[in-house]
Amino acid sequence: MKDVTAVVLAAGKGTRMKSALPKLLHRAAGRPLIEFPVRAALALGVAKVVVVTSGQEELDARLRAAFGEQVTTVVQDPPRGTGDAVRVGLTRVETERVLVLCGDTPLVTARELESVVSASRDAALAFVSALLAEPAGYGRVLRHPDGRVLEIREEKDLRSDAERGVREVNAGIYAAEKVVLATAVANLQPMNAQGELYLTDVVAALAPGVRAVLAVVGSADALVGVNDRSQLVAAEELLYARIRERLGREGVTVRGDARIDDSVTIAAGAEIEAGVSLRGSTTLGAGCHIDVGSVLTDATLGERVVVKPYSVITSSRVGDAAQIGPFAHLRPDSEIETEAHIGNFVETKKTRVRRGAKANHLSYLGDGDVGERANIGAGTIFCNYDGYQKHRTVIGEGAFVGSDSQIVAPVTIGKGAFVASGTTVTEDVPEDAMALGRVRQVNKAGYAAKLRERLSEEAREAKKKK
Repeated sequence: MKDVTAVVLAAGKGTRMKSALPKLLHRAAGRPLIEFPVRAALALGVAKVVVVTSGQEELDARLRAAFGEQVTTVVQDPPRGTGDAVRVGLTRVETERVLVLCGDTPLVTARELESVVSASRDAALAFVSALLAEPAGYGRVLRHPDGRVLEIREEKDLRSDAERGVREVNAGIYAAEKVVLATAVANLQPMNAQGELYLTDVVAALAPGVRAVLAVVGSADALVGVNDRSQLVAAEELLYARIRERLGREGVTVRGDARIDDSVTIAAGAEIEAGVSLRGSTTLGAGCHIDVGSVLTDATLGERVVVKPYSVITSSRVGDAAQIGPFAHLRPDSEIETEAHIGNFVETKKTRVRRGAKANHLSYLGDGDVGERANIGAGTIFCNYDGYQKHRTVIGEGAFVGSDSQIVAPVTIGKGAFVASGTTVTEDVPEDAMALGRVRQVNKAGYAAKLRERLSEEAREAKKKK
């Protein structure tokens, strides 16, 4: 639809959000609110999107970062209502037709936009309406007995019980020829104490003309707007449900209440269990299994990766057939290669664990490089921070680090080397060498009985003194 420009109205102050952040930058299912209507318009194939703002620099910067030259912003100053916002937006429209929608409607889809644009080609104006069982709070679509649209009347202006009982309401999405809409908006008059120009008034202005005004009945979801944080959460829950349904059709099994951001990419064959949160730019390969309660943010997983329950992965990469968890924590810049294992209560940070290497229990690996097929025993700690700087640990291919070892960086443990359990490593270990750094064990025959007798006597004397 290269003859259409979308104008997105985003100049509202959003004071009911009670936030220093502009309302349309609040996120729902991983994206700022403003991105949803813009993406829907671009999915329709419009020539350009014009966003009318009140001059918030943060909003302008986000739109540039997300959409580049596909989106233009224009400032409405001062704000004088939706009709005036459309007038401002039309100054940047160069196409024959225009599509108008609101910036705080995250559930609008390209399907609804296509239907209203198509209808507008045979009418003076077309807009989207919806049928609600409980229409309270919305402007009603009033029709002539023969079915013709007469006007949109806001709820506060309804004049009778019959009008209040009308179930068809306005969704706030319009399409028309640019010249027709520009003329109608230019002729609007303020009909309220605020001196604002309401876009809904163009319906009554155009209805008596030769060409009809058409209402295209769409999904009630298109109505869902966000004015406060409660409505933000409600809209987000609908988005999550929609995402789960879409993924199911695409061959991904999603169970229960998994929360998957709109920006996440998942290949067919993956399985996502209940209670999982997938956030940001996370990408999952085919056959991945993400178990209950795991949280992945900006993570990249290869194929057939198993993430066991309650693991956290942030800004990290995991290779094919690797296993993570349960209760593992991959902090930023961790790279776990193919078939490697990171087990329960293991934490990594800025560490590469190479193919087939294992750290299965209760370890911290920070600023390290663990070689292929190396084994890190339970309770091992990479002591990477001296209070001023981070230092690097390198574990060679096939090396074995025994349980309860402390690796004091910077240090290198060579290929095939062996570190005995309980060792504190403070200097490099050559290839195929064994490092042993613990106090030698001494056994004192019969001493345990004597010790018990002495301790028992001390306890009795202490009790007598109380």
